[in-house]
Amino acid sequence: MSSQTAPTDTPQTQRTDRPPANAATEAETAPPEPLSLDLVFEVLKNERRRRVLKYLAANPETVSLSDLAEHIAAIENDKPEAALSSQERKRVYVGLYQCHLPKMDDTDVVEFDGDRGTISLGPNAEQLYPFLEAEDEQTRPWPKYYLGHTTLSLALFAAALVAVPSGLSVVFGLSLLGFVLLGTAHYSVT
Repeated sequence: MSSQTAPTDTPQTQRTDRPPANAATEAETAPPEPLSLDLVFEVLKNERRRRVLKYLAANPETVSLSDLAEHIAAIENDKPEAALSSQERKRVYVGLYQCHLPKMDDTDVVEFDGDRGTISLGPNAEQLYPFLEAEDEQTRPWPKYYLGHTTLSLALFAAALVAVPSGLSVVFGLSLLGFVLLGTAHYSVT
């Protein structure tokens, strides 16, 4: 016979199969579980989903799917909302309704009510904003700076080779100094 006994409802024992009375309030106030990086990047890999998050950040109340679709269609078609055709609106509306919003709703990034056509930010949305902000930061075109300096250095080398071959070491030193300064500036900015 087993040494385990069945739980009883006597005053000395407490039932452990029921959640505590304040479990609902604890679940509501507890911060959401962090999303894995795979889920974060799955949501953010699509430009349309990033636009949804940016729109909802600017409009934190519940918004309608038609307003959201019209806003995104205007961006994608580079037109004012009033100039959009019904086909352009519908293409974005259907994509949001069938694909993007359900995926975002599954990860609790947004709360999407398909029957009512409403969307609001979900509890996990805050976890994605640092990644969106990093995308929005203006970055300098460092590759163009390096390419420009390389082109200038090659032109000076060619000119020195033709005009003053003994000045090649000076041109080389100036070019090297330019790369050092450019690299230092790039490192200090990033």
